[in-house]
Amino acid sequence: MFRVTDRAIEKIKTFVILMTEGGWKGPYLVMALDGQKEDDQVFTEGGVTFIIKKSLFDQVKPVVVDYIESALGLGYVIKSELLKDFGGICSSICESC
Repeated sequence: MFRVTDRAIEKIKTFVILMTEGGWKGPYLVMALDGQKEDDQVFTEGGVTFIIKKSLFDQVKPVVVDYIESALGLGYVIKSELLKDFGGICSSICESC
């Protein structure tokens, strides 16, 4: 399953998303501009094409892209199985952290 909310689609069409690396929680998914390669899984939602390496998608699916506004700020959230076992103080502060 791969799903992108209508609000996220609306925001994706208005500005470019840059890729960041690392973080205190360890590896996480980010969005960036890239070209399609032979070993990519391709999804088109709301007229926007999303590409993810097939082997990575198999490890992290399902993936849900959303756009949120919270007390900590606003922006895209990519939820997946990658951080399903991550808990701690962050999850008690906000769901999207």
